[in-house]
Amino acid sequence: MQSVVYRGIEGAGKKGPLELPAELGPKEILLKRTYANLCGADVHYLASGADLGHEGVGIVENIGSAVTQFKIGDRAGAGYIRHRSAYGEKYFNTGTFGDYYAGHETYVHKIPDNLPSEFAAPLQCAGATTYSAIIKSAKPSDRVGILGIGGLGHLAIQYSAKLGYETVVFSSSADKEAEAKFFGATEFYLLSEPETTIVPLSAPNTNIELPSWPVFFDGYKLQSSLVASRQTHDDMLVFSAHHQITPTIEKFEFSEEGFAEAVAKLKSGKLRYRGVLVA
Repeated sequence: MQSVVYRGIEGAGKKGPLELPAELGPKEILLKRTYANLCGADVHYLASGADLGHEGVGIVENIGSAVTQFKIGDRAGAGYIRHRSAYGEKYFNTGTFGDYYAGHETYVHKIPDNLPSEFAAPLQCAGATTYSAIIKSAKPSDRVGILGIGGLGHLAIQYSAKLGYETVVFSSSADKEAEAKFFGATEFYLLSEPETTIVPLSAPNTNIELPSWPVFFDGYKLQSSLVASRQTHDDMLVFSAHHQITPTIEKFEFSEEGFAEAVAKLKSGKLRYRGVLVA
């Protein structure tokens, strides 16, 4: 069976064919993709030749002979972590920007019934990344500081607030205060010197540069975090559904033109806040 996929070629998402295996492996699941979200990490691979996409939701169309966690017709999501690998490391013919997505059953995730697929798609990376960073770093009675209200920040605010933390938002834009409070922020500051753990979640293509004097004398702590474990990912989806945490999305046509429009808006900083491609 042949699938349409979008590969990163010459700085753009180019449509092309992909021949799917005639048979699934014993623990593999085949999803018919319904929604796929554009993430900033996808932009890094626009010249890689690899299939793009690591935030997607679809319907289980077929299952391997040993699959026990899913049945045909279930909704499932595919994210950044694949079978013993991460997006962009290997499995370059597996991406969520395609008609179909094949994955190992323990690396795809059930979507709760009351979580719409269009909102579940961005949570497969952005939701897992922010939720995991907060639950790994914050302790009871902590105040959580969030720098920026963007594709990750607007979700981090919601998770922090619903987890019961006082949530302090720092932004360079004064007009973001009302939105920050809407998402659950208890405090909003334009300029601050927070004494808190900094967890960078948006990876640049270049080195991360730190101002040495403030780091030394103000006592900053820098801690990395990468998406989420499979269990944390599943917990995040249940938590999101229970608390009605949803990303703010813009929809684009599932085509080369729609993909290019979404990428351009993401690069310009005008995307609010996750770009979902819809067939």
